[in-house]
Amino acid sequence: MTPDFLQLCQQRKSVRAFLPDPVSDEDWQYIMQCVNLAPSAVNFQPWHFYIVQDAHQLSLLQACYPREWFATAPACIIACKDCETQWVRREDGKAHGDIDVAIAVEHLCLAAAERGLGTCWVCNFSVSQLAETFPLPLHHQPVALIPIGHPVSDDANPIKKRKSLDEIITFL
Repeated sequence: MTPDFLQLCQQRKSVRAFLPDPVSDEDWQYIMQCVNLAPSAVNFQPWHFYIVQDAHQLSLLQACYPREWFATAPACIIACKDCETQWVRREDGKAHGDIDVAIAVEHLCLAAAERGLGTCWVCNFSVSQLAETFPLPLHHQPVALIPIGHPVSDDANPIKKRKSLDEIITFL
């Protein structure tokens, strides 16, 4: 049975310990179909996702974010914004590509959680090293790395404390 949305959000957490088991083709299809349904500004869908599963490619990617836990993930997604197709607000020139990619990545993380998989947002990586290692098109700018796989256990991946609702909400 599919959990309700609150249960799904409670189930999703930042996983930093993965089993070596690969993500199944069925899970990839499901997750990426969910990503494909994400909303974006003016429906421009300015994103591209590079799925890295090959051991050698993963080791190259791990050099861009050299953390021991990161190396345990059997796969990682390089989430990129497409600078040629992102919508830009005319009034102030604000580009919405990063926002759109973030929405799509959250769809990815929630879909993975629904399938029993774990993910973690990684934004603190070497963009220059990634660019040197992976010759992505120049208009595909990396926004985040998303390691993905089967979590080791709940004990190895504790849920972090959240702020209370009264700390984050103001009714006007």
